[in-house]
Amino acid sequence: METLMMSAAVQQIGEVAGSVWHALDESGPQSLAKLVERVGGNRDVVMQAVGWLAREGKIDIAETKRGRVVSLVRDSNGSSAT
Repeated sequence: METLMMSAAVQQIGEVAGSVWHALDESGPQSLAKLVERVGGNRDVVMQAVGWLAREGKIDIAETKRGRVVSLVRDSNGSSAT
């Protein structure tokens, strides 16, 4: 039987994805460690939220010498993808 309600876990990941998006919009690109620190909460849920946003094409994850940096995807006008 299919359920129309989102599981509590999926809802939590979605809410954290919103917090991640707003943190990046307000503060610009951040390392994964800084992003987890800024958003707070469970590191695993923040990582799942980052994956959610990446899959939707809303963020970019770049490899640097020091680790991964997450940033919002911007359109040609410089606006963030919403």
